[in-house]
Amino acid sequence: MRAAVIVFPGSNCDRDLAVAFEQAGFQVDMVWHKDAALPEGIDIVGVPGGFSYGDYLRCGAIAAQSPICQAVVDHTKRGGYAVGVCNGFQILTETGILPGALLRNAGLKYICKTVGLKVETSDSAFTQGYNAGDVIGIPIAHHDGNYFADDAILSTLRDQDRIAFTYTENPNGSAGDIAGILSENRRVLGMMPHPERAADEGHGGTDGTALFRALSGALAPA
Repeated sequence: MRAAVIVFPGSNCDRDLAVAFEQAGFQVDMVWHKDAALPEGIDIVGVPGGFSYGDYLRCGAIAAQSPICQAVVDHTKRGGYAVGVCNGFQILTETGILPGALLRNAGLKYICKTVGLKVETSDSAFTQGYNAGDVIGIPIAHHDGNYFADDAILSTLRDQDRIAFTYTENPNGSAGDIAGILSENRRVLGMMPHPERAADEGHGGTDGTALFRALSGALAPA
């Protein structure tokens, strides 16, 4: 199994994401934002957190125009898997891979702490390692994590069981307490909390480990 982790100027969670993939059994390729193509044989693309391009304009807006992002869009259109964490979630919405937008936190302040997440669905390669209704502790670290979508999109996400995670106590004003969503084909996950920061006992918790192990189980050759 092979994962590609995209690296932008200002990424700061790319190595963490790569290590989490490696611990779950993936071979990882680090892919620079100026590359125009993904390596052959990639099973999943990871778009990491950080402050791509210094978060100028809207967070993720410049990164979404980088050469590699067109390759990521093409990968997902072919049915490929992808996960975007924090800034990566912002980039996935800016590219149109996922619906909605991430706005400034309602409190207008940067938030960095571990929060409770409720697993809303176990029906995806990302969440099948949990049970729907489980509450897990995952760190957040963002200034623009307030998920927004119009009523029609929110209704579609609910009706199609595409809300992956919600906050048990909403830290940023996100509509419907949404912390993570799935694409229509359920092969793309965007989430603001950082599961790669909760995949090692040395980091204070391992509640994120099940996400990467679930991916490994889902994408392993038969």
